Amino acid sequence: MFTAPDPGLVRLRVSLRAVVGIGLAVAASELAGLSLPASITGGLAALLALFTVGDPTVRGQAVTTALLPVVGFPVLALATALHGVPALRDATWLAVIFCGVYARRWGPRGHALGIFAFMMFFTTQFLHAVPGQLARLYAAVGLALAACSVVRFGVWCIERRTPLPAAPAPLDGRGLDRPATRQAFQATAACAFAVAAGPVLSHDRWYWAVGTAWWIFVNTASRGETLVRGFRRVVGTVAGIVAGLLVAVPLHGAPVPTAALVGVCVFGIFYTAAPSYSWMMFFVTVMAGLLYGLLGVLHPGLLALRFAETGVGALGAALAVALILPVTTHAVTDRWVERALHAVHGCTAAAARRLAGDDGADPAPRVAELEALLGRVRMALAPLVHPLNPLRARKARARRILALLDDCAREARGLAALAADPDASHDARLTAACRRVETAVETLVGAVPEPAMAAHAAVPGHHPGAEQALAHLHGLERALGALAAPLRGSRLVGA
Repeated sequence: MFTAPDPGLVRLRVSLRAVVGIGLAVAASELAGLSLPASITGGLAALLALFTVGDPTVRGQAVTTALLPVVGFPVLALATALHGVPALRDATWLAVIFCGVYARRWGPRGHALGIFAFMMFFTTQFLHAVPGQLARLYAAVGLALAACSVVRFGVWCIERRTPLPAAPAPLDGRGLDRPATRQAFQATAACAFAVAAGPVLSHDRWYWAVGTAWWIFVNTASRGETLVRGFRRVVGTVAGIVAGLLVAVPLHGAPVPTAALVGVCVFGIFYTAAPSYSWMMFFVTVMAGLLYGLLGVLHPGLLALRFAETGVGALGAALAVALILPVTTHAVTDRWVERALHAVHGCTAAAARRLAGDDGADPAPRVAELEALLGRVRMALAPLVHPLNPLRARKARARRILALLDDCAREARGLAALAADPDASHDARLTAACRRVETAVETLVGAVPEPAMAAHAAVPGHHPGAEQALAHLHGLERALGALAAPLRGSRLVGA
């Protein structure tokens, strides 16, 4: 997992920045004389701000970060005020959950604000916070957001030097056909199950089940994705519990080594989040154990209880996606693959115009968009390529689609790199090749939004740059042609 590709070392730099930002946030709370629970709240707020805020521009990220307390502070106030009124507390939390998931329809900002609202409610349960602590919690969150913003937007603004690819826009739809709307009902039902079943195992730590159910629905869009996410969460939690028994329990909350290991866990959470949900959950679970050690309540039975509550939350999520407005893997996969193929064409069109002499055409953003969309395709197809999937033909077909889309991305990257060379040019053959790519995409997904190359752009002659561009275009044409069979075969999934 730690050898997964990291172009430009972006994941490494983001992970190191997170350690610095969260460390500074906790240090600010400690220097301000705030309590340990308040410092933990501040550290969590900084982690959420750095982890969930993903607007495509630095300015957008700053605005979203500034809005976090706007949604977080009222939720903190509600959660602490209702701490002693279980029935009303649970109903309020379910309302926050529904609104938090529904907000994802508004893209990265709604996604981040929804998660922050949920986690502020979760934090009050984790710390058993009461109204008398509210002022300190507000101060800790405010200091933390200011500290991590100094790091993110000032000292270490990675995005200004290397713009990070924006997350793909959520799938569209109307009414109950909108994925965010369906998920809002599903997540609320799953969390309601966790709210009811969690206290059966523990009256003090029941909220773990709710947290599990909530996070399983983050960045998923279909029944299959959600089930795979639940399985991976359980696997990562079990591994984290074992590590916690070996590491966190023997420390007995010793401040210095615990703080160092929490820093390692923060790095691991950020570095493994994209390539492996199981590894991310491993680090989350170890970090939770270390924090409980700092609070003086950690013991082996607590870690065993965490596993049981995780199982309850995962079961609730599985029941919800199976029974409440289910969304099939096939339907979601088709839509993400279609968007990825349009992105392939967009890369080709921009690169071709750049090679034709249009300096305003830049294929690099299109390549970044394609990479992000391929990440969503991989997530959508994860249920089909999972080792436990018994349907071998569909698994092979899904793997074939992924391999061919990876081929398309590789050729598109090569074409974009070539187009960036000011000495590269094209000849008449380039026009024909671009049109064949356009035709191949149209054959798979229908009309494309823009032509790959205007007719007047072709000029006679040969150039080494054109030869390399033709090789990439021919590779794209072959991969797109090969995609016709698996995409037009039998359905990828039956349900």
